[in-house]
Amino acid sequence: MTGWFSFVEGEATAGDVLALRRAEEVVREAGVEYDVAWSPGFRPGELSLETVRPGEYDLLLFVCGPCSGPQTAALHERFAHCHRVAVGVSVVDPAEPAVTGFHEVIARDGPSCEPSPDLSVGTRPPADGLPPVVATLLTTGQHEYAGQRRHEETVRRVTSWLGARDCALLELETRLDSRDWRLCGTPEQLDAVLARVDLVVTNRLHGLVLALRAGVPAIAVDPVAGGAKVSAQAGALDWPAVVPAERLDDQALAHWWEWARREGRSRAAAHAAAPPPEPLARALRACLGDASQRAGR
Repeated sequence: MTGWFSFVEGEATAGDVLALRRAEEVVREAGVEYDVAWSPGFRPGELSLETVRPGEYDLLLFVCGPCSGPQTAALHERFAHCHRVAVGVSVVDPAEPAVTGFHEVIARDGPSCEPSPDLSVGTRPPADGLPPVVATLLTTGQHEYAGQRRHEETVRRVTSWLGARDCALLELETRLDSRDWRLCGTPEQLDAVLARVDLVVTNRLHGLVLALRAGVPAIAVDPVAGGAKVSAQAGALDWPAVVPAERLDDQALAHWWEWARREGRSRAAAHAAAPPPEPLARALRACLGDASQRAGR
């Protein structure tokens, strides 16, 4: 079984992989044994078009994507002895060699066929639930901390660790800009996103504050050696899931990951339901009251 997910210069999209899964189900139901050729850039170490032995197969199934281009056409030469079938593909030019080289083309759309629902439509989310959605709010700035900065290192370690987790990652930014469609234009827009995630991982003070304000557990990493405002804010909010830069490793992240997905959920919800005291606002009121009295004199 091949597709654009098999080509080194191709790509594996979510739709492609889901269409492949549906095709695999049909093939298994038919009692046919099969292998999948993956791009080594997407699945290193798996069977690929470079390592497969064409002589061991008598059927080539090409799944999803455009039935077009020299990469697809090259399959007809390498697997010339096989019966070749394309399924769930878009046919742009029926006369193109990539198309005519197949013995059968079961198209999802094209100039000579009625459109059919994509193969991915037939797949369903796993019965045991979907992976968590994890938002990152990370910075490599804050140069005011000079030699104490560990921002680049903490971001590298955190993102490397998260990249190996089974989760849907969403990169967010606290910076607002109404002119940049990639950024939120108001705090409420960021609130709307945070309210829909399961966990926030951040090395920013406001990443921690805004997550708890939304009732979402956060893993906070203090990127300043010796601790600075992130640790201070975690203490002020009585939030335990904070990791100093000096102790940031996979074990610490894994510990707080498990905690955040269990106890941390109810604890974050409690933060949103009952916000902590506001000594800064009280102090400001007192200051303004004193100023007003002085002005009245």
